[in-house]
Amino acid sequence: MTIDEAPAGAPARAARSRREPRPGFWLTNEFGLLALILLFGLLFATLANGFLSPFNLFALGRTAAVNIVIGLSMMAVIVTGGLNLAVGAIGVSAAMACGYGVETLGLPWPLGLLGGLGLGAALGFVNGWTVVRTGLHSFIITLATMSIFFGAMIFLTRAESFRQLPPAFAAFGRAKLGGTVSPLLLVTIAVMLALVYLYRFTALGREMLAAGARPEAAELSGIRVGRVFVLCHVLSGLLAGVAALMLVARNGAAIPSMAGQLGQDWLLPAFLGPVLGGTLLNGGKVSVIGTALGALLVTMLTSGLLLLQLGEFWIQSFLGLLLLLAVLIDKARRSYLARRNLA
Repeated sequence: MTIDEAPAGAPARAARSRREPRPGFWLTNEFGLLALILLFGLLFATLANGFLSPFNLFALGRTAAVNIVIGLSMMAVIVTGGLNLAVGAIGVSAAMACGYGVETLGLPWPLGLLGGLGLGAALGFVNGWTVVRTGLHSFIITLATMSIFFGAMIFLTRAESFRQLPPAFAAFGRAKLGGTVSPLLLVTIAVMLALVYLYRFTALGREMLAAGARPEAAELSGIRVGRVFVLCHVLSGLLAGVAALMLVARNGAAIPSMAGQLGQDWLLPAFLGPVLGGTLLNGGKVSVIGTALGALLVTMLTSGLLLLQLGEFWIQSFLGLLLLLAVLIDKARRSYLARRNLA
């Protein structure tokens, strides 16, 4: 579901819908992603042994569930025209906080989960408040906090994993619905529905879109743009915490290296999902369904290429090339729509 900046009122929406033609579904990012998913699915099913096996489909679903939430976490900040390079560092910090609370402090696991999510949201607040107060671009701020958050987490936990977590964590991550579906996908669907509701049906969501599209105009219309930007970063941190806790359930442990050094292993999936899905890098537009399809495509490509026994280096190179091509193709698509008054 692609969600644009909302006009001021219903009459304006109706008038604009009468004046401006809408692009057909075949010109949307969602259609292109669905076509690519089907194409590569058929290709890997033919060339890669075991791609459609129940075990691989289950593993693919678990990985895609986490990657989608990672992409949604980045999307929550891209809507402002900013970036959150600290997504991975925030996520790992939230997971380690949960592990520390449950294993070391002896908290009940629901409180441990809430503590991890609370820390993710708090670190997002730190990012957003710093961006608004300093006026610097979020790229600079989150590049710095990525190292700060990760370094503080390593120092406080002494880089030790928390593996003595309640069996409920691992049981949830390993459970199978219908033999192939991971319950982690249900968590992801719930997150997606909540975000669709936020951006489409709430005043706060519309303020986020308006502030991201035209900050100066939004300020003149009474929207507290600084407050909205901070809340976008809080939402991003919360979603990063959700993704990390899903990884804890999948692994059965909270591990400092679960997102790579400084959380950098999350950066490429975080960018690929929203960019492939049609979220504008200059802000003002999000696509929850598109982000999910983009993350699913990336997960499928990685799984299929691994089954074809390509090296990890070549897979990372291919995904980087895919990100570059996605930006260029989307730019060409938007130019095409603009020339025909379909944008």
